[in-house]
Amino acid sequence: MLVVWCPDWPVVAWGVPLDEPAAVVVANRVIACSPAAREEGVAVGIRRRDAQGRCPDLAVLERDVDREGRLFEPVAAALEGITPEVEVTGPGLVGFPTRGPSRFFGGDALLTDEVVAAVEPVLAGRGACRVGVADGVFAARLAARAVQPDIGDAVVVPPGESASFLAPVAIGEIGNVELADVLGRLGLTTLGAFAALAPADVVGRFGQAGQIAHRLARGGDEHPPDLRRPAPDMAVTWQFEPAAIRIDRCAFAAKALADELHATLAGNGLACVRVAIEAETEAGETHVRLWRHEGALSAGALAERARWQLDGWLHIARSARQAAEMNARAVTVAAGEHADAAEPDEVGVGAGIVRLSLIPDEVVAATGRQLGFWGGRAERADEVTRAVARIQGLLGPESVSVPEWRGGRGPVEQISLIPAAAVDLGEERVATKQHFISDPWPGRLPLPAPAKVSIDPAAIELLDAAGVGVGVTGRGELTAQPAVVVGAVRRRTVQAWAGPWPADERWWDVMAHRRRARMQVVLDDGSAHLLVIEDGTWWLEASYQ
Repeated sequence: MLVVWCPDWPVVAWGVPLDEPAAVVVANRVIACSPAAREEGVAVGIRRRDAQGRCPDLAVLERDVDREGRLFEPVAAALEGITPEVEVTGPGLVGFPTRGPSRFFGGDALLTDEVVAAVEPVLAGRGACRVGVADGVFAARLAARAVQPDIGDAVVVPPGESASFLAPVAIGEIGNVELADVLGRLGLTTLGAFAALAPADVVGRFGQAGQIAHRLARGGDEHPPDLRRPAPDMAVTWQFEPAAIRIDRCAFAAKALADELHATLAGNGLACVRVAIEAETEAGETHVRLWRHEGALSAGALAERARWQLDGWLHIARSARQAAEMNARAVTVAAGEHADAAEPDEVGVGAGIVRLSLIPDEVVAATGRQLGFWGGRAERADEVTRAVARIQGLLGPESVSVPEWRGGRGPVEQISLIPAAAVDLGEERVATKQHFISDPWPGRLPLPAPAKVSIDPAAIELLDAAGVGVGVTGRGELTAQPAVVVGAVRRRTVQAWAGPWPADERWWDVMAHRRRARMQVVLDDGSAHLLVIEDGTWWLEASYQ
């Protein structure tokens, strides 16, 4: 498999020049940043406030998944001259099997040169592309991430050596956070150490999740190759009359087709992992694109990918139409006629979609869910899953989040929100139980937990009776008795206080090192709050009522 990865595609899709510091955030966490921002210390995973503190000129952008999917279509289309089996995993990540193209171009190394030469003109300097080749998609993806720009644009893992290539990789790359945490505590910190275990022992201890992770660690894919083809009648089709030229109309049809296809597959005990999205234009042109999902495509995921793909095709058609209009006006003006009178016949060719089809290209056995003896929790979980899928189909995969416990000292670190699409809502998750975090955290906030946690805390002032700011010494002691809080809670008198609790975190990492101290205060209006001081500034981190 060959994988093409466009780093920081969420930033590239916004059109921000690479020499300007910019970052895309989701839930106040950085998920992508430009090279200029990385030079200033911004990194993926840090909080928005920390990123702005490291780079005051940082342009903060909210993620637009639809925009990313629409603008990635030209990148995927550029690879069609090399192979027709192009499959998109997500915006910024595309791949295809190399057996045929590699023989045609004379080997994997020469094939990667052809891929880079085809993709770079489309990116036009707005971003970079990294190419990885390995036995499976997982290994090829990590090979693409291992590319060093100063050496080359591709990493080719020889056939049969994917397991050796993955051996030193950290266990966290398997993508299953809970499983990686357990394996790490067992001393299995690399994929090689995990792959050395017997498959039967892994399945007996970790079940299906362990089996999939073990297969990835050994250089395979999540689903083994399956040559069975789905029955032809499983494909679903929507005819447009008249032709559709608006994305909202196409998205409505895609959502209906996704629900129909998902229901048909479920009725046959199947789940789709790769779908072919096929569209026919009013000019008789047929466009097909493969989309893969590491797992099973839900109805919401099917609708979302169809919307991205259709939006990308319509965007290209609109661009071609605008170019044709400009050329027609130029010819008309050159002929001495008025530009407004130009009505070229070819302007609308290929712009409208008359047929849309979703074809399950690769299916696997669905993991059935047994209902409770009296209906019970499992039946309600199915209802919740369907409702969440509908919301995700309308608003995107990041629109629904679920909480999980994480280790940490402050209330913001102890609870993390993850996309609902990344978990099985019908199964019990250990990470939702408070006892999931059993390791000691010196300086951890004592119970009871605050009722309201500020994702973006407000700056305040903590003063003593003389109006002088109160600080915390290096020994973790207050410099004066707190008397007044000024800021987000207006000016209030401190009736009681507890703390401070100092925390010196990640002292071994220069970029991630943080020194903070927290304390609790009760104000004269009866409200209780959690304050934190960092770099000499107090922040209102949480409230108890």
